[in-house]
Amino acid sequence: MDGTQAAGAILDRPADAGSLPAPPSGSEQDVPVGPDAGILAIMSTTRAMRHLAPDPVPDELIRSVIEAATWAPSGTNSQVAAYVVVTDRATIARLAVVWRRVIEDYRLVMAAAGLGDGSDASTTRMRDSIDYQRDHFEDTPALIVVCQDTAALDERRQGALGTLRRLFRRVGVRRAVGLARAWTRFAARSEGASIYPAVENLLLAARAHGLAACLTTWHLLAEDEFKAIVGIPKGVKTWAVIPIGRPLRRFGPVRRRPVDEVIRRERW
Repeated sequence: MDGTQAAGAILDRPADAGSLPAPPSGSEQDVPVGPDAGILAIMSTTRAMRHLAPDPVPDELIRSVIEAATWAPSGTNSQVAAYVVVTDRATIARLAVVWRRVIEDYRLVMAAAGLGDGSDASTTRMRDSIDYQRDHFEDTPALIVVCQDTAALDERRQGALGTLRRLFRRVGVRRAVGLARAWTRFAARSEGASIYPAVENLLLAARAHGLAACLTTWHLLAEDEFKAIVGIPKGVKTWAVIPIGRPLRRFGPVRRRPVDEVIRRERW
């Protein structure tokens, strides 16, 4: 089976299974869903969906969207992304307490920085949607915690001082110091390149299956507490928490800035 056939098989499975509950009244979609939906149509209608029905999500669907995530590229093909699936009601109820607090903390910091919520219609809708998810977090049918598992890399990685000494010997002090400074910037900004492509694949696959999902990072304001509840080791980084379930709102075209506003040609 080649890659195209494999991808088709993955998308076919949920349709064949017929295991999803019927959409709640009033939430019927008028956008393409399933293996025949074009990728551009899926991308242009993948909204951040926070209104989720409490119906359980079949494990086969969860597995399918995570498999799509594994197809994403990663730096040096390191494949460091790992996924913790949480469906236990008691665990999600404990996480809901933390969730409410970090949203409040986020808003406090943003307001103090002069970046509080606006009052335009789009911002108001988004704030109301965030509030709905906050108030109904216990009903979230499934959470996918996207992690970075570097255990295999850490076993081979040399210490910072040893690395610097070897650079000194190979390229001299001046260049070694420059490389060390540049590497610090590189490391700080490049790790996400091995994680967020997988997150986007996951979100697009969820949308293709007719599932609602959204990328969130608020948990990072209390990451240690969040990890302790889920049982994630201290040395594992968490990059995103993705609530996922059957949508209670409609998919539809995303609202974004016109493309000509974001393009600079040749120079900034």
